[in-house]
Formats: sequence, structure tokens, C-alpha cells
Amino acid sequence: MNVPFATFETMHGAIREEMLAKFSEMYDAGWFIGGTECDAFDKEFAAWNGANYGVGVANGLDALYLSLRALGIGAGDDVIIPSNTYIATALAVTYAGANVVLVDPDPITMNMCGQGLEEVLTDNTKAIIPVHLYGQAAQMDEVMTFANKYRLFVIEDCAQAHGATFKGQKVGTFGDVGCFSFYPGKNLGALGDAGAIITNNKELADKIRGLGNYGSDRKYHHLYKGTNSRLDEIQAGFLRIKLCHLNEYNAERDVYAKKYLAGIKNPKITLPQVGENRNHIWHIFSIRCETRDDLHDYLEARGISTVSHYPIAIADQPAYEMDHLPKLPLAEKIAATELGLPMFVGMTDEQIQYVIDAVNAY
Repeated sequence: MNVPFATFETMHGAIREEMLAKFSEMYDAGWFIGGTECDAFDKEFAAWNGANYGVGVANGLDALYLSLRALGIGAGDDVIIPSNTYIATALAVTYAGANVVLVDPDPITMNMCGQGLEEVLTDNTKAIIPVHLYGQAAQMDEVMTFANKYRLFVIEDCAQAHGATFKGQKVGTFGDVGCFSFYPGKNLGALGDAGAIITNNKELADKIRGLGNYGSDRKYHHLYKGTNSRLDEIQAGFLRIKLCHLNEYNAERDVYAKKYLAGIKNPKITLPQVGENRNHIWHIFSIRCETRDDLHDYLEARGISTVSHYPIAIADQPAYEMDHLPKLPLAEKIAATELGLPMFVGMTDEQIQYVIDAVNAY
């Protein structure tokens, strides 16, 4: 049996006619930038998350970068990020001209908590970016307590956590902004690159929108030295359809994750744990194994595709060699041992059991 790491076959098959009809509608309308689909998605996605304003952008990296720019983060400022995140979080800080400051996550959830934040605080610290990795929230009560104490901006990286909650509140609504990616493989995925920002601050939303539209507040009038980062009208139309199904998609993934958690019983495998006061939308079912690469090869030989997130920590990336970032122990450990098992809408009971049996037999 072959089990892909991810596939869109079932998900997209069920909404094929609806998506094609939407495409025909937009194609015939002949309006492809900043139209009614973008306006509607901005409002609908913000409301779905419990926020007042949404701003569509070109991708998740731009969502982070534009948020930092809009908050005035720049040269000489320090921004705290988790040591085990994807490099996009660090790149956004770098693009803004600020300094990347790494902190190791909670060893249980692999997400940011209050631990270690005081130790990396400097007089130049201006912001913190909690990343809701794998599909569950960071320890947002501790993060917000720290940020409020030192009057820091909070930019939530929600790229992997569409619909994840902490104490019943959706991620992206705790800090100043919540930043999302709609890369196709996300729980809410476009058919190309796309992203969005949510906030309760209208002035901030307007500034972000302007920065992503060449710094313009109206045609040929430029308040800022901006860039071109706008959500594509066609992608917005597709995302509106998929947003209507997102709760179903997340619930389905939760069923599969519970089967993995109940069925995998191998002392060599560390299973993911859900932290207190939060749900998990299982963007990635992330296990850990001391012999990760061997396990990967073992499963691949049996037709099971897996992916490591992320096998080279940010501090070890050649791109950040000159920044002399500290090699933190937990980040190094996660990079060497993490492995994502297959997780996608439309998995069959047979596929799930096949993965469970293979992992248990390792």
C-alpha cells in the first residue's frame, strides 16, 4: 500500500464543481486584482476568527513582514521568535531590518511559552512572534503576560494553526495581529500562494493594506515606501469556498489524529501531546524518534511518505551564519528527531491502520 504524506484528491474532488463554477464566474467578470472576492474574503476570514479586520496578502511571509513594518519594527530592534520555527518567521524579521532573537520552546508542545523569554530580553526588544506550530496554540497566557509587562508588540504566526484555540479563543486574536499562510498544504489552502492578516485595530489594518499596495492609500497617492503584496482575486474566491468547509476539515483531521494516538505504541516513538486549555487542528502529526532518518527510510520502503519539519534549525542555516545565532539545545534536538506522519482530508481507515502497524513494527 502507498500512503502519501498529503494529497488533495478527496478534498478537491468534493468541491470540484463549486470551485470550477467560481472560477468561471471570476473569469467572466474580468476583474482579477482587489475585487469583490478579496473584499468578501477579508471580512469572512476575520469574522471566522473573531477579529474585526482582515487584510489579504500574497503569502504568509509577507503577512509577517508587513505586520512588522506597520508596527514600526526596524533597524536596531530585537524580535523574539521560537528557535524551532520555519525560516520564514526569521526572514520576516530580517527583511524588516530587525534582529532575530531565538528562544527554545516548551519541550511538551514544542511551542513558545513563558520559559526563557526574560533571559533573552534586551533594551532593544520591541516585539515577540509566538508561532503556533503543527496545529496547536502557543502558551498565549504566558506570552501575553510577558509582552504586556514589557510593552512589546505581539505578532502571532498562525500559518499552521487555522482554527486552533487557547482557552476557547482562536489564535491570531491575542496579539496586535495574526498572520496566516494559505499555502496549498495548509488546513485552509489556496491553489497557489496566498496569505492574510487579522487584527482588531482599524488603523493598523489600513496601514498594512497600504504597505502591501505600493504604500498607497488611494490611487497614485503613496503614504509609505511599500511593496506589492496583494491577495489574488481568484485565490480569494477559492478560499471563500474552502473556508465554508474548514471546520469539517479540521474535525476530520482530529479523528485521524486520535486514531494515531490510540494505535501507535512503540517505545522508540514520542507522540505529540496537546497542551492544556487548547485544541489541535493537526496541520502536522509530528512524532519524534532518536533514529528519525532510519525511521523515515523504513517507512518510505513500505510506501509511507513522511516529512521532517525542520531538519536544519535556523541557527544552523547558512543564510544566518553571519548572524551568529545561538545553537539552542531543544531546537537542535527537534531538528534531529522530528518526523511528520501522513495527515490529509480523505484518509481511509486502511491507510491509517497501515501507518500505525508500520510504525509499531519499527
